[in-house]
Amino acid sequence: MHFGGQEIWIVLGIVVLLFGAKKIPELGKSLGQGLKEFKKSTKAVIEDEDEDDAKAKEAEKDTAA
Repeated sequence: MHFGGQEIWIVLGIVVLLFGAKKIPELGKSLGQGLKEFKKSTKAVIEDEDEDDAKAKEAEKDTAA
């Protein structure tokens, strides 16, 4: 599915009508903050999993020795 220039302008026009020109920067800011928090959370989960894997491998080495 490919959006052309006309479709993008129509969607932007609808967004302006629904939210008003003053609210759009606020919506963009809150969306950006939400994405930043989401990335931060997923990074923390991945790091925790990596730490758990490292601890499991270390424990496995200790029991094998």
